[in-house]
Amino acid sequence: MLELPKKEDLPRIRNTVKVYKVSAIITGSFLLLLCLMMVLRYVLGVDIEMAGPAGFLALTPKDMIVGTNISTAILIIHGWLYVLYLGCDFVIWRLMGWSFGKFLLIALGGIIPLLSFFFERSVPKQVEEAIALKHPTIELATK
Repeated sequence: MLELPKKEDLPRIRNTVKVYKVSAIITGSFLLLLCLMMVLRYVLGVDIEMAGPAGFLALTPKDMIVGTNISTAILIIHGWLYVLYLGCDFVIWRLMGWSFGKFLLIALGGIIPLLSFFFERSVPKQVEEAIALKHPTIELATK
């Protein structure tokens, strides 16, 4: 049976965890913006417009936007940030040898509001605990 995490993978795991923490915060922030944008779009019937006739930023019905549609930009940016978040999740999951269910659970952090902020704190702790359990002679990165 394969013993994971492997000692030679520890630097890669720790670097991925650093990127994961940043991506979790940024993806979670854009997810909150996305939730606000969805309320504006589907409840109030307006999108966020920048540099339109109503001023620098304005709430404008979607079919009347002539400036930059910030609502669409939020959708696109969150989508690409979620790809980065999922990539980090995948690398951590593969190198740590966790179950597929755990991969899916962590992946939910990019689509359930506020969950990524929780995972940003708990996933690195779980990684370090697993490393300490498998390799007790290696000093934890958090010290």
